[in-house]
Amino acid sequence: MLPWVVRRTRLPLLSTRCPDCRAGSFTTGQGRFRVNANGKLLDVWLLVRCLACDHTSKLTVHERAAVGSFDPALLDGYLANDPALVASWLLDPFMARRHRFALDWKGAWRLEVPQAGFDETWPVRIQVRFQDPVPVRRDRLIAQGLGLSRNEVRSRVKCDASLRRSTIAGFTFVLMPRG
Repeated sequence: MLPWVVRRTRLPLLSTRCPDCRAGSFTTGQGRFRVNANGKLLDVWLLVRCLACDHTSKLTVHERAAVGSFDPALLDGYLANDPALVASWLLDPFMARRHRFALDWKGAWRLEVPQAGFDETWPVRIQVRFQDPVPVRRDRLIAQGLGLSRNEVRSRVKCDASLRRSTIAGFTFVLMPRG
């Protein structure tokens, strides 16, 4: 079985309207949090920047949370702008729903395919794993990995799930020989 891996190369862009210029793409840039203390309560925001006008917006992560309710390591991560913590909040579906944004993954991922050819006996079984929840259509992913047209993928690939549907989870497929 050949392993393929879909990896994130950068954080995806946020698709939402800018309140200043009405453009539709935001970035987390370097990935920064803003932590504000008000007595014994903390507010934590993830800062995002409009790609068109540089307007900075805040996405609420925690609002009026008691300081004692935070794990010290988590609080240190917010204060140090931990990139893994930025990614975890940005990729959280609840965060996207709450702040009404979608993730634009264009150019933010790559498919790693081993260089080994198909010298094995046919049919060839290939397992695809996802490092992050990158939504991609199965037929497009397979076509990119094999260098085939999507029509040829549909005729030569056997998969338990629909090839035309997007997925964020791993799957396995079987590549049949030509002819």
